[in-house]
Amino acid sequence: MAQRKVHEDMDEQVCKVKNRKLYLATLASVLGPMSFGFVLGYSSPAIPELTKIEDSRLRLDDNQASWFGSIVTVGAALGGLIGGWMVEKIGRKVSLMLCALPFVSGFTIIIAAQNVWMFYVGRILTGLASGITSLVVPVYISEMAHEKVRGTLGSCVQLMVVIGIMGAYLGGLFMDWRWLAICCSIPPTLLMVFMSFMPETPRFLLSQGKRREAVESLRFLRGPDAPVEWECARIEEACDEQGSKFQLSDLKDPGVYKPLVIGIMLMIFQQMSGINAIMFYAENIFEQAHFKQSDLASVIVGLIQVVFTGVAALIMDKAGRKVLLIISGVAMAISTTAFGVYFYLMSLLPEPHGDLAWMALASIAVFITGFALGWGPIPWLVMSEIFPVKVRGVASAVCVLTNWSIAFVVTKNFQDMMNLLTSAGTFWLFASMCILNVIFTMVFVPETKGKTLEQIEATFRGMSGP
Repeated sequence: MAQRKVHEDMDEQVCKVKNRKLYLATLASVLGPMSFGFVLGYSSPAIPELTKIEDSRLRLDDNQASWFGSIVTVGAALGGLIGGWMVEKIGRKVSLMLCALPFVSGFTIIIAAQNVWMFYVGRILTGLASGITSLVVPVYISEMAHEKVRGTLGSCVQLMVVIGIMGAYLGGLFMDWRWLAICCSIPPTLLMVFMSFMPETPRFLLSQGKRREAVESLRFLRGPDAPVEWECARIEEACDEQGSKFQLSDLKDPGVYKPLVIGIMLMIFQQMSGINAIMFYAENIFEQAHFKQSDLASVIVGLIQVVFTGVAALIMDKAGRKVLLIISGVAMAISTTAFGVYFYLMSLLPEPHGDLAWMALASIAVFITGFALGWGPIPWLVMSEIFPVKVRGVASAVCVLTNWSIAFVVTKNFQDMMNLLTSAGTFWLFASMCILNVIFTMVFVPETKGKTLEQIEATFRGMSGP
């Protein structure tokens, strides 16, 4: 009964909230994920060009090309660690503004490159910025948004990543690699400018004991009529219960270790589904599938991803996270199995068979659709929702580090896996991972839609939330 009363109270309070400034702050912050989409997508059009370039100092051989694609993930794993420290020390807003520096300087080094090593340095720097962004932005949005729109706004992170990837693919059709790098440095520049007008998150300010600033931040985000004092008191209560600083002994607390294990496993399964391998090598996969215009095919892949990530964002707060993860996992398992069958049949035929090409295209389309609906946006969203405030920086850093380390292992060794296990075997390995992720979701992942961050935290502790 008390629980129902709390829910009615919450509904009543949320009715008075104006979301316009909240959407504005979200829009400014998601320029970060858009920048990192450009970083991820950049290698797809740039690598084919740089392997055939006239200038021998800049020409990439196969090994260098594979490093050019995958070294970003090394930078991103590092960025995840630095980002975890930055969000706790200097706050969410300033961390986000500082991200713009390695983005822009990385692309500047690529533009001015005199040798292959300068490419690597530029890619590591842009990767570093991507890692920080992939940690800070989900945390920034989840701490600002209220529970009615948090799923939708949190899904905008992945939506902007895929719009960035799509932008890089499209730009690659019309521009050479240098001009493309110049265009890629526009979103991070805008990020720095726009974020300077946005507030710090109320939860961070309260954890620093700055109550007056937290109330002002809430008033900016919720509008003049919203009951900001009520919301402020609710967040304070949860902060007081936790104590202020993270210590290693906190890992014994089920409110910390349970969400941490779930967060890490979601990141492992996201990368082991093979998504980065498929995206990084989209053009090569299409060439092997004997599509004449492989660069155009990559743009189609990007477009499918944008559309369905947009659909996921719209239905996230209605359908819930768990259902979408299960549907997504099943679609990906079916499509990677079909992809394996396609490569297996190709290896049996003496010469490539045109009729099988549609099978590869259909498999990629189903895979990307499935990924965009669930396993693309949701691990990042859930990561930003399930951790208590005091461990949010550290725990998110561990998740981001896990995600990008596995992304590095998969992208760097994808070609070797294809040689060792055959193409068919590699995709069947991805398929078995997708089946495992469906089982994991059913058994362990809690539903977080419509709950406040404080209620989600209480669920893991086995109490009923405020």
